[in-house]
Amino acid sequence: MEDLLEYLARALVDKPEEVSVESFEEDDGTVVLELHVAEDEAGKVIGRGGRTVAALRTVMKAASVRHGHRVLVDVFD
Repeated sequence: MEDLLEYLARALVDKPEEVSVESFEEDDGTVVLELHVAEDEAGKVIGRGGRTVAALRTVMKAASVRHGHRVLVDVFD
């Protein structure tokens, strides 16, 4: 699932080599994906009014249903 998020984020930014995803699992089984992008490109991933990051979260939730996990996506610059 980290690969899918990284692939989608790399398509959105101008510096795809600076995109990375870290994941960890919380006590309740929730998988948290931390998306790291270049400092000046967080706005491109978040989008106007948060629409782009909302779409990314929706795609990741749909993909996580197959694995039976709950997924949260956080963006860091």
